[in-house]
Amino acid sequence: MKPFSGNFTQQEALDDTVIAAATEILKSGRLHRYNSEPGEVSKASELERAYAAYQGARYCLACASGGYAMAIALRASGLQHGETVLSNGFTLAPVPGAIAAAGGKPLLVEITEDLVIDLQDLEHKAKTSGARFLLLSNMRGHLCDMERLGSIVRQNNLILIEDCAHTMGAAWNGRKSGNFGLAGCFSTQTYKHLNSGEGGLLTSDDPDFMARAIILSGSYMLYERHGAAPAADVFERIRLETPNMSGRMDNLRAAILLPQLARLEDSIDRWNERYRAVDEALRGATGVVLRNRPDEERYVGSSIQFSLRGLSPAAAQAFVAANKALGVELKWFGDENPVGFTSNHHSWRYVEQQALPETDRVLSSLFDMRLPLTFSVEDCRHVASIIVHCASQLE
Repeated sequence: MKPFSGNFTQQEALDDTVIAAATEILKSGRLHRYNSEPGEVSKASELERAYAAYQGARYCLACASGGYAMAIALRASGLQHGETVLSNGFTLAPVPGAIAAAGGKPLLVEITEDLVIDLQDLEHKAKTSGARFLLLSNMRGHLCDMERLGSIVRQNNLILIEDCAHTMGAAWNGRKSGNFGLAGCFSTQTYKHLNSGEGGLLTSDDPDFMARAIILSGSYMLYERHGAAPAADVFERIRLETPNMSGRMDNLRAAILLPQLARLEDSIDRWNERYRAVDEALRGATGVVLRNRPDEERYVGSSIQFSLRGLSPAAAQAFVAANKALGVELKWFGDENPVGFTSNHHSWRYVEQQALPETDRVLSSLFDMRLPLTFSVEDCRHVASIIVHCASQLE
């Protein structure tokens, strides 16, 4: 088997339009989002307008990270210290981290074989816990039945905030991820769908919520300089009773995101072409189980997940090592220790340990792989052939 030599953490180079936009800001010296001339729309404000238009939302706030967007979304929606927040048992550490940062107490919900929140367990825990909040993680780009979820949210008077770090541009029945509840939280960290190193975007149609979020982000009463904000009168009461928790996006990051946003739909098409190449090559391979993608879902295939059921922990680790020896970097979500960005709920020691037998069963055989756009479609087929080969060697 010919080894693969590609780099799973190498993102596409930022092109000349991005470099020119960055250079313009650097030459001006005005990196802070509020350091603008009278009447000038800063790059951060321009990005807010552009992303609100792309998302189909009334308001947008550009901030320091996706995790920060989640934390201030919880604060802006009225979370009180010690309150319960429902969230998926399968997600990444910034989600329970955001709940902890906002003073909340995570109550984790089981997941299904298709890696989405278990709506039956959600309904049960919503009824029995008295929780007011659901921070839904669309983990690894998988959307649950959003109509059924919406019904559960309404029946239990939940405040829904969506973590869309992996679903920027995704949709359910034509409605974009992030538009199903009070707010959508997006990430522009390097390994997401737009790349500014770190960064976040928060969207909503609720003016009072967004006014609180803007003040929380550290507006220094300069909220009228925001590109997709509520009218000034909405801030009159909110501005003096909401703390400043500085977490703004700067003009440099906004400037390099704008050209990328203009090409996002093309990037989604390219990710999905690579996803389909791997998916097709893995389907039918001995022991490999792939997720179901509902017809209602428009996904963004920047990563792929599959299971090899019945493996012992030692066999799962050996499978990861065999792939790595041939140049393929997999993550195993059943690992008891966090590896890089990958962890599971047992390693979040700041969260009260909870029994999630179904989630543990699913994660025990779950493998995950990035699909960077630096890979060609043929590269993806090569990678898939290595996975199939290593799977065939398992006893």
